[in-house]
Amino acid sequence: MTRRVLALAGCAALGLALVAACGGDAESAKRPAGPRAVLITAVPVQPRTLEIYEEVVGSLENVIDPKIGAEVAGRLTRVLGFTGKKVKQGELLAEIDAQDFRIQSRADAADVKRLQALLANQERIVARQQKLVGQGFISQNALDEALAQRTVLREQLSGARARAESTGRSLGKTRVVAPVDGEIETQVVATGDYVKVGDPLFTLVGMQRLRAHLLFPESAGSRIRPGLKVALESPAAPGRSIEARIEDIKPTVNAGNRALDAIVRFDAENGAFRGGGSVNARVVIEVKQHALMVPEQSVVLRPAGKVVYVVADGRVSQRAVETGLKQDGLYEVVKGLVPGELIAADGAGFLTDGAAVTLPSDAKPGAGKGKAK
Repeated sequence: MTRRVLALAGCAALGLALVAACGGDAESAKRPAGPRAVLITAVPVQPRTLEIYEEVVGSLENVIDPKIGAEVAGRLTRVLGFTGKKVKQGELLAEIDAQDFRIQSRADAADVKRLQALLANQERIVARQQKLVGQGFISQNALDEALAQRTVLREQLSGARARAESTGRSLGKTRVVAPVDGEIETQVVATGDYVKVGDPLFTLVGMQRLRAHLLFPESAGSRIRPGLKVALESPAAPGRSIEARIEDIKPTVNAGNRALDAIVRFDAENGAFRGGGSVNARVVIEVKQHALMVPEQSVVLRPAGKVVYVVADGRVSQRAVETGLKQDGLYEVVKGLVPGELIAADGAGFLTDGAAVTLPSDAKPGAGKGKAK
C-alpha cells in the first residue's frame, strides 16, 4: 500500500513539472525576438545664424575723470565731498571763504553807479552844447571836448562793468561743485586748508562712460577692425552683458606685449563695470547665415569618421558628416545633413547603424522640434 502511494505522488510531481515547463515555454514565446530598443533623445536639424567670435580679456578706464582744483585762492570753510561719495552734476562739494570777493563786488557795483551818473550828466552837457554850437554861442572846440569826455566816461563804465563781472565770477568760483555725475575717488583737502589757484581738491570719476582696451595678438590684425560687434561682461556680474562696437584701433603695436589695442567706448548703467578693472569681451569676427548646428553629443567618432544617427520609423541610420566650428556645445555640420532631419542626441554614442530606438514621450519628433527652437 505504501509503495502505491509513493508512486502516485511521484506521478503528480512529474505532471506539475511538465505543466510548469509548458507554461514557461508559452511565456518565452510571448517575448519579442532581437535586441531591445535604445532610449534616446532626438533633435531636428535646423539652420541658424552662427556668430564666429574671439574671446579676450581687457582692461577698463573711465573716460571722464576730472581733477577738481581751486579756481580762486582762499581758506576752505566747508568740505562736503569725501572719498566714495556719489554726486550729481552741480552738487556742492566745498566752499572757499568768499568775504573778500563780496566786498570787492560791492565796491565794483558802486563804481559802476558812479560812472553811470557821470555819463548821464555828460550826455546832458553834450546835448546842450550841440544846441549852442548850432546857435553860434560857443565854438566847435568846446563841443569836441565835451564829446571826448563823454567817450572817456563810456569806456570807464565799460571797464567797471567788466571788473564787476570778473568779481562775480570769482565769487561764484568759491563754491566748488561737481562738473559731472560721478563718484569721488580722492578727497585731497579738509576744512580749514588754505588753497591757491590750481591746487587739487578732489578727483572725480564718471562711472557711466567707460573705455575698454582689448588686446589682440599681431596675427589678428587682418581680422580685427573698427565696427565689429562686441559683447562685454564684467567678472563681477556674470551673465549680464552689454553690447558695443569697436571704435578705434591704436595705430601702433604695444611695445611691452606686442599686442594690438582695440578700443571700445560704452555706457555702463548697472554699476558692474569699474575703471581699472577687467572685462571679458566676445568680439564677433564673422556671421554665417543658415549654418546647420547640432548638439556636440550627436557627433560620434566611428571607424568611418565622424557620424550622426538619423532617426526614422523607430530606427537609426548612420550618416558620415563633415564638421566645422565647435561653439557653445554645438558642432557646425558643413556636409552630410539637410535641414529638417531628426538626429539622435543623448544616447547617440550607444547606437549602431540600423539600431532600434525609442523616444521619451516629451521628445517625440513633434515635441523635439519645439524643444530645439
